[in-house]
Amino acid sequence: MWLGIRPGRRETLIEVQSADFDITSGVIGDRYTRARGARQVTLIQAEHLGTIASHLGRSQVLPGDLRRNVVTRGINLVALKDKHFRIGSAVLQTTGECHPCSRMEEILGVGGYNAVRGLGGITARIIESGTVNLGDDVVVDLPDGVAGGSA
Repeated sequence: MWLGIRPGRRETLIEVQSADFDITSGVIGDRYTRARGARQVTLIQAEHLGTIASHLGRSQVLPGDLRRNVVTRGINLVALKDKHFRIGSAVLQTTGECHPCSRMEEILGVGGYNAVRGLGGITARIIESGTVNLGDDVVVDLPDGVAGGSA
C-alpha cells in the first residue's frame, strides 16, 4: 500500500506513513477538505500502475503521478461499488470511479489521459473517521453494526 496527501492545488503529493481520515475534513492535510464529499479519498490499484506505464511505453508510473491518496494491491477496487470497506480504523464508502483529468497529459505526456481511462481507480467518502497506516489491508466484509451493516 502507498499513501499520499497533496497539501495544495497543483502541488506534488507527499508520501506518508499514516494518514488520519476524518468524516468532516477528508484526509487530514490533503487539499480536498469537503465535508462528507463524494471525493474525500481517491484509491487506485497498484497493478494498474504497470498497465498504464505499458500503455505509455514507460518503464514505470509512480503513485504520485496519478494524484491518488491510496494505492492498494490485490483487490479489485471497482468491485467495491456500493460497498462499505475498512482501511485501518477508517470506514469508507465507494462513491464512483476516479476518471482521469486533463493533467494526465501534462504529467504523463501525450496519451496520458487515454492511458488512465478505465484504470483510474475509485473515489470514496469517509463514513467513520480513523487512521490508515502503510500495510493496512482493505477489509470488505464488515461485521453487522459497523457503518450501517455489512458490505
